[in-house]
Amino acid sequence: MSPTLLQGGAGALFFLFGLLMLLAHLGIIVWIYSDAQQRSDQPAFLWALVAFFAPLLGIVLYLLLGRNQY
Repeated sequence: MSPTLLQGGAGALFFLFGLLMLLAHLGIIVWIYSDAQQRSDQPAFLWALVAFFAPLLGIVLYLLLGRNQY
């Protein structure tokens, strides 16, 4: 195999991984926004912004602080 073929395959794999990460990030934002509309007294838009700027930390903070305890 030539090095350019391997580089092309690695580039495609990197692109797919990036696309999956982007979709996961958008999914986190949409889930937190819709869940905050139903289960939080705080503005859902602000929780979506937290998830946008810090996805993993945003999930943890939302689950610990954002949801009302019913």
